[in-house]
Amino acid sequence: MSDKPIRLGDNRTGAGGQPLPFAPAMRAGDFVFISGQVAMREDGEIEPGGIESQTRRTMENLIAALALADCTLADVARIGVWLDDPRDFWTFNKVYASYFPEGGPARSTVRSQIMVDAKVEIDAIAYKPLSSD
Repeated sequence: MSDKPIRLGDNRTGAGGQPLPFAPAMRAGDFVFISGQVAMREDGEIEPGGIESQTRRTMENLIAALALADCTLADVARIGVWLDDPRDFWTFNKVYASYFPEGGPARSTVRSQIMVDAKVEIDAIAYKPLSSD
């Protein structure tokens, strides 16, 4: 095995087909680092609607990025959340909790202006050993 991190997945494109200059996921040994996910649809546009629909799309994008490393939400050790509007916190939390019925991983949530017209961004660190030795 290489000592270098392994890039997982192809570069995605954003609005207008603009290439995004980062990997969706990187594996470094037994850890998998997921880039910040927003409510971007397959066409590169942000999911319309409020915090509920955007949180669902963002979580589904997170699940897809985890799958690149054969991981699931059960493998996630830490999540970082950025919310554009703190008034969305309770609604976001309700949708988010539905993805973790047994309780979620360690998490930080902050208010931040997001670089695209999204209401939420989520990144993650997962732990999944490459071998059972």
